[in-house]
Amino acid sequence: GVPHPPATPDEVRMLPGVPEALDRLAAAGFLLIVVTNQPDVARGTTTRAEVEAINARVMAGLALHGLEVCYHDNRDGCDCRKPAPGMLLRAARRENIDLARSFMVGDRWRDVEAGLRAGCRAVLVRGEETEAVEVQPWATVGSLAEAADRILRDERRGGGA
Repeated sequence: GVPHPPATPDEVRMLPGVPEALDRLAAAGFLLIVVTNQPDVARGTTTRAEVEAINARVMAGLALHGLEVCYHDNRDGCDCRKPAPGMLLRAARRENIDLARSFMVGDRWRDVEAGLRAGCRAVLVRGEETEAVEVQPWATVGSLAEAADRILRDERRGGGA
């Protein structure tokens, strides 16, 4: 009942529909960048090399353009650990992304908050393990496939990038 990251690349599992949803977004011209908190490195319960191997497994074969990682814990006070928007801002500078025309999709309150702080439209993917969200996302959906549907509908109406 408590979410936790995979400990090894072999433990990585894609939820049904995730690759297809990413493919549809990429085909529509969306730049897909993962932003992920990995505090277990700062906590000493895993190594940066282990996290990078897991991230490489996630990136392999998916229509993803980039990856931003925060290896800090809350006590570090960095500007990148979600809910801070630092990773989104860094990716936007590097890739020349208009955040006001962008979407942040995630399954945690930290994802929604980071997206809103960066000026994105935040989409909450609600699952069995989703914590309470204090802020109002642009949309709440049940899966990444539903998020892609919602984003692509908005894009066809001229609202996305």
